[in-house]
Amino acid sequence: MPNYIAVVHKEPGSDYGVSFPDFPGCITAGKTIDEAKDLAHEALLLHLEGLREDRVPLPAPTNLEDLVADPENAEAVAFLVVSAPDAQGKAKRINITMPEETLRRVDAAAKRRGLSRSSFLTRAAQEAMDQEGRSSAG
Repeated sequence: MPNYIAVVHKEPGSDYGVSFPDFPGCITAGKTIDEAKDLAHEALLLHLEGLREDRVPLPAPTNLEDLVADPENAEAVAFLVVSAPDAQGKAKRINITMPEETLRRVDAAAKRRGLSRSSFLTRAAQEAMDQEGRSSAG
């Protein structure tokens, strides 16, 4: 699973802006650094989905040292490492319903792990299915 670097910028009175130097045009923003991080992951997933649909090969990730040395990134307030999913198929946006308290707990658990809500729910579902598979195989 390749990791790409996201550059976070913050102007006074604005949201945290996030861009991916390896993917021009892949940008997002969040009111807090945590929201920006979560949205950066989602933005990268959607951008990669479009590239895969267009059969555009993914670039090799630029290393952090080169990005930090780039004068264009001198005003960056943070650099985030965002994992790109393996080519397991494209991501699909869904709409689900759950109790508000459960959603609050999901968001808190995702935040503690440094994940977006989508990533947390995907991992939880995969772990449950993996455990079910181990139980039925034994």
